[in-house]
Amino acid sequence: MTSSPLACATCPVRDRAACSALGGEERADLARLGRHRTLVPGEVLFAADEDNDRCATLVRGALKISATERDGSERILSLVHPAGFVGELFAPVARFEVAALTASEVCLFSRREYEAAVERYPALARALLRRSSEDLFDLRSLVGIVGRHSAREKMAAFLLAMARAASSSPCQPAASFDLPLSRAEIGGMLGLTIETVSRQLTALEKSGAIRRVGLRGIELVDAAQLGS
Repeated sequence: MTSSPLACATCPVRDRAACSALGGEERADLARLGRHRTLVPGEVLFAADEDNDRCATLVRGALKISATERDGSERILSLVHPAGFVGELFAPVARFEVAALTASEVCLFSRREYEAAVERYPALARALLRRSSEDLFDLRSLVGIVGRHSAREKMAAFLLAMARAASSSPCQPAASFDLPLSRAEIGGMLGLTIETVSRQLTALEKSGAIRRVGLRGIELVDAAQLGS
């Protein structure tokens, strides 16, 4: 994991992250508190059940929030997409592990200093509250996807959710994106076997809903088939 000063002027999520609520001087003040860091796939950003004195905004890539079951298996609880915020403010112990799914970049802050910035700048506090509400909605949506009856419905809804997460527009999903999860991880999240995930991807491609590109690339051909 490498570190460098923040470069807000060229940040790809500067208009979507919580810090977008700040004015120029306020944002510069916040930027002085943070560092830009890169993570390789699988690298742990925050370990579970350890004192955590940091928080972060995801700039590029994808993160997973997961828990370890009693049998040692991993359970992915949710995904973090660019502009997402991770780190429990006002809570010293992280309950879950946060790790990079793909090559990722974050703006990393001291939790104590970020808490002080939230208190100084009410606009930042309101933006984080909105972000928390959006994250809760996304989590409920994921629960809804897992609870669907058929494997096809689960896969279709999951792909549409990934397309929406990859889009820079709140009104329409991305036309193409890379799946941040392996088929085994998708199956684990949706309660499906790897074979079922593969079969459903093939079926959706044959129906003309999607086109697969390489190992993880997805193009939406007919998003209406994936549902709403």
